[in-house]
Amino acid sequence: MNRFLAIPGLCLLATAGVAAAPDEPAPTEVPRLHQMVADVSAKRIEADIRKLVGFGTRHSLSDTKSDTRGIGAARRWIEAEFRKISDTCAAPLEVYTISGTFTGKRIPTPTEIVDVIAVQRGILDPDRVIIMSGDIDSRISDPVNFTDDSPGANDNASGMAGTMEAARVLCQTKFPGTIVYSGLSGEEQGLYGGKVLAEHAHEKGWRIMGVLNNDMIGNIAGINGVIDNTTARVFSEGTRATETEKEATERRYAGGEVDSPSRNLARLVDRLADQYIPNLDVMMVYRLDRFGRGGHHRPFNEAGWPGVRIMETNENYNRQHQDIRVENGINYGDTIDGVDFDYAAKLTALNVVTLASVAGAPPAPVKVELTGAVEPSTTISWQMRPDEKETANLRGFRIYWRLTTDAQWRWSRFVGKDARSLTLDNVVIDNYFFGVAAVANDGLETPVVFPGSMGAFDQLPAPAAE
Repeated sequence: MNRFLAIPGLCLLATAGVAAAPDEPAPTEVPRLHQMVADVSAKRIEADIRKLVGFGTRHSLSDTKSDTRGIGAARRWIEAEFRKISDTCAAPLEVYTISGTFTGKRIPTPTEIVDVIAVQRGILDPDRVIIMSGDIDSRISDPVNFTDDSPGANDNASGMAGTMEAARVLCQTKFPGTIVYSGLSGEEQGLYGGKVLAEHAHEKGWRIMGVLNNDMIGNIAGINGVIDNTTARVFSEGTRATETEKEATERRYAGGEVDSPSRNLARLVDRLADQYIPNLDVMMVYRLDRFGRGGHHRPFNEAGWPGVRIMETNENYNRQHQDIRVENGINYGDTIDGVDFDYAAKLTALNVVTLASVAGAPPAPVKVELTGAVEPSTTISWQMRPDEKETANLRGFRIYWRLTTDAQWRWSRFVGKDARSLTLDNVVIDNYFFGVAAVANDGLETPVVFPGSMGAFDQLPAPAAE
């Protein structure tokens, strides 16, 4: 089942094809993404969730020595499973752990927080990275109760199992960019695992194109009485957390409040769902996360990187952060019977096509600029990074525009790989938002890059906060 990208000069063609004319538009559909969706297995996801639940508790302060109970046993099993997956891969995984020691409101004594990382290194541009994350840890009503059973079936064995399944599917294909699959600890204690990985990414010099944080992807029966397996939510921040005063002034006059890199990553997720995931509609939520709550994409956002939260639409609060009990005829606790494995597979497949699109695309355009004030037409220009290897997979660019009140990009034009600007005749700059995406030989695209600092993807972020 090994698949390879069609990149000229690398002799990785899986099927013969006719060379396209230099400016011939790239295809808008990539058939192999449909196969990747079909390759996602609900049965494997179920088996992984059941295994994680079987550790009794995965609280970040729980036993680290036992081989059968506690977070130590869980993370060692995840590490071993990633190594087992790697043995089956066309693109082997580099599997290792990273850690940091923390104390805090929910960590009364210094505790080592350990993340499990599996890196599928890109073959053209290995420093360009897209990350999928799930959380290893679990909790019940008392956030510092690390002894009682805390199965964490949906929160967040579902996200962790989905991350492992994505690795199984995607490591059969070699991509230009790097995919990182991560199991993060310490989420319930203060998002510590995300902070550890964000700092590690900064030290490694990763150019992070996006973080897909999967936190609760298995519940379809909401506390509101709605049963729904056909929608998912994607949360994304508006303006970048590291925005400077000068950048804020630029955004005030040029727009961009709803066009941060995180927001345009969410738009890509939404578009790919419509195109490749049957019976799944994405609800883009213009908010960092749910009210008063957080997730492991936030440490990356705070470091200046794009990141979104992917999750179920209808939550059941009786099954979140609850002691296992029956009270007034209501079952409480995050147990296995609350997980719909087919739905978890559907949201995993959504991650798979997004990871494949970003890792399979060329680098994102940089220095995107817009001109056309008091003119009848609009000109958008851009540059690319100078490394020729990084653009070996470049077919061209797709310029997008939409009404300023539209949620999704509406119109587009394709130009060839040598173009660095396009003038849209009789499209008045004041009436629309604009952006540009780089397009691969097979049609995979980067997220749309909005002009100016407010939309830039491929930039070096500030160091992660202490």
